[in-house]
Amino acid sequence: LPECDVIFNLAAESDVDISNQDSSKFIASNIDGVRNLLNIINSRILIRADKPLFFQVSTDEVYGTLTENDEPFTEDTPLAPNSPYAASKTSADLLCRSFYETYGYPITITRCSNNYGPNQYPEKLIPLMIEKATSDEKLPVYGDGRNIRDWVHVQDHCEAIDVVLHKGEDGEVYNIGGECEKRNIEIVQTIVNNLGGEIEYVEDRKGHDWRYAMNISKIKSKLGWSPKIKFKDGIEELINKWEY
Repeated sequence: LPECDVIFNLAAESDVDISNQDSSKFIASNIDGVRNLLNIINSRILIRADKPLFFQVSTDEVYGTLTENDEPFTEDTPLAPNSPYAASKTSADLLCRSFYETYGYPITITRCSNNYGPNQYPEKLIPLMIEKATSDEKLPVYGDGRNIRDWVHVQDHCEAIDVVLHKGEDGEVYNIGGECEKRNIEIVQTIVNNLGGEIEYVEDRKGHDWRYAMNISKIKSKLGWSPKIKFKDGIEELINKWEY
């Protein structure tokens, strides 16, 4: 392993629908992949006694789901994943925690809400809907579209990671979010209002989590980070700059 100060693990299989059909790739990548990294790094520590930080980028989905009236997730919310994808990320987080507790290996975990922004993989809601709208295809919406997600721009997420890297404490978890809860149908309607298109309601996803929302008071108060990009500005810029 080359000399380094920090190892970021941002890699993951993350398509919930695919994980519901076959979890094998998610176990291989999100669990075994993290275990392999931790074992390789830990072996070097035992030989060389130097400890680069292992930075695990995780997801709000490890907390499960909220009702309309529940308080947002905190870092102390019990882990209760509801999809094979979320379970694989939860397992990875717990592996990281175990290496911190057992070996004293420096670990930091961040858990972020839904991202959006340039170059996002088209399986995700916003790029998928933009692609459908610009291709004159119907825009598929699960169930009644009222499920709620907390949205943060990818630039804000990256800046939060940088803040945690430089100011965060080993062994700690930090929630990252945009404090911007939107129903899925609101997002899709915004895209339709800008680009046109027809919404098509389809059979709901199995085990579809109702609501995600992040309490980010810890990263705000302890590290001084808060999101800067307002969703209205971020989504308009994304739509206007999309390569049709």
